[in-house]
Formats: sequence, C-alpha cells, structure tokens
Amino acid sequence: MNWNARLQSIGCVGLATIALALLTGCTRLPDDGAKTPMQHSGNLHALRYIEIFIVGGNPITGNLKANVYNSTTRTDYTGKDSALQAWVESLNFEEIKEKYHALGASLNGLKLWMLDWVDIPLGSSQTFNGVVCRVEPDQGAGQGNGQAFLRHHHHRPQSAFGYNKGTTAFMIDDADGTTWIMKGFELGIKPTHTFEQFSADPTSYFKKLPQGWKFRTKVLDQDLKLVPETGVATIMPDEMFNVYDKTGPGYSSYKP
Repeated sequence: MNWNARLQSIGCVGLATIALALLTGCTRLPDDGAKTPMQHSGNLHALRYIEIFIVGGNPITGNLKANVYNSTTRTDYTGKDSALQAWVESLNFEEIKEKYHALGASLNGLKLWMLDWVDIPLGSSQTFNGVVCRVEPDQGAGQGNGQAFLRHHHHRPQSAFGYNKGTTAFMIDDADGTTWIMKGFELGIKPTHTFEQFSADPTSYFKKLPQGWKFRTKVLDQDLKLVPETGVATIMPDEMFNVYDKTGPGYSSYKP
C-alpha cells in the first residue's frame, strides 16, 4: 500500500510530527517484527476482527513502514468476535499516534474473515486500551492507494491462507480472466448492511463493477490454499472495502 497516499487520505500527519521527522530524519516504530514464530489459527470463517496500522519511517524520502496489529491474535476472546464493538469505538488513533511518536495511526475494519485458517509469522505485541494484539510482520508496505478494484501488493513471504472444502467463497472474475477471492468482508464501525443481507443477494450491492467483470459465489469442492510463490501477494479492494486475494498459478493451489 502507498503509505503516503494513506496518510494524506486520513489526514494524520500533524505539524509537530513533520517537524520531528525533519529534525530526526525518520520516526522509528517498535521493532515488534524482530522475532516471528509461525502460528496456525483455525476456525476463522466469519470471525470479526480489526487491524491497527501504525506508520513510521521517513516522510521526506517516502521510505515509510507500517506495523500492523491484528485483533485475531488475541487469546482472550470467545466465540467469533475478537473486536468487540465497545472496544473498537474506544480506540483513539490520535493518542496511539502520539504514544508511538508515529506519522499516523488508523483502523482497518471492522471485518469478517472469509477464509478458514492462516499460517502466519507473528511478532511481539502491543496493548491498545487493555487489549493485546500482536504484529503481522508479513504485512509490510506495498504499492497501491486503496482505490476500488485497483490491485496492490503486500510482502507475504511466509504466510499461507486457506479455505476448506464446503466453504462458500465470494469471488470476482475480472476482464482479464483473473479470479479474485474475498478474504475479508467489510462491516465498518457503522455497518450499512449485514453479512447475511449481502450473502442473500450479493450482486445487488455492486454499483461500480468494471465492465467485463463478474461477481459469483461458489461452494468449494476442494480445499484451497493461497501461497504466493514470489513471496508477494496481490490484493484488491472492491467498492465496499471488501478485500480479495488473487488466485491462479503462482498464487494458489488452483484457480477456483
């Protein structure tokens, strides 16, 4: 993701932060990705989660870095909700930015996982309003600006994402024949529709699907595993901020 564009869009680079960056050359984030043991997480389908982005680096050179903390890594939640509404609404991202002397801090989500499991390296943790979340080192800065249907790249050299046989997958086939599978369903802080409403008639929610593109659902008849051979995953948001991963040769065990 292009963090310069993200920072501009959320308006989180204040004069004080810029002055500090000019004096020091950069803002340093906690090195929470220094040690990253692999962890398997299962039973994720329809689990509520958020990601907390904390951005540092050098705004002059454009060499920016983001630490991404995911609530899925919590060990103290029950059921299918790792991001309780009251906790999410209590997060103050201006305070988070100031605490870490960062260039910016922002929220991704609320979302529901559409996959079933992940194998991912996890680093150290930070506490946000009493909730401990661990960093995802693989989610390093990539390219793209978050616009709908515009692909961007994330470094993901070690992670594997999986969908089980029998899972209902939501997919987009683009005009070039590439199939994209939904990884995260966007709820947002104030949802405009539920997952159940979307699932009942998903095509009716798309108003800006590019010409020649098609949305479809499929009950998978075999397990699907997403592992980018180059270590770089290609990702795409739709107009509702649902997030998709590219499938096919070099990206997944098969094209669904």
